[in-house]
Amino acid sequence: MKKIITFGTFDVFHIGHLNILRRAKELGGTLIVGVSSDDFSFKKKGRFPFYQENERLSIISGIKYVDSVFLEESLELKIEYIKKYKADVLVMGDDWTGKFDYLSKITNVIYLERTPTVSTSSIIEVIKKF
Repeated sequence: MKKIITFGTFDVFHIGHLNILRRAKELGGTLIVGVSSDDFSFKKKGRFPFYQENERLSIISGIKYVDSVFLEESLELKIEYIKKYKADVLVMGDDWTGKFDYLSKITNVIYLERTPTVSTSSIIEVIKKF
């Protein structure tokens, strides 16, 4: 059975998150999801997530497409996570296109199109206005 791995912050869960998890699972096999830690999210985005890492882990583990979750601590550790979980496929959103091609030596890298017109950052900006 194929093992598929993907990563994300998954803050303020929305339809775009659900779509990428569903589409990753449809590739067949076991879906393993790395959820960015609070500290790692701050380093990537310059802000802490709205939901704490334990809450985001719980949300993602409750999604029917997801078989297991773990806490992602760093972009530089992706190769270690892929090896640890013996992932056959790495799925990332197309906003990362090309950035993980170097991993194609150890796994199949697939970039899936993001859901247009939805992003956590834009949702948070709209909420701030209220």
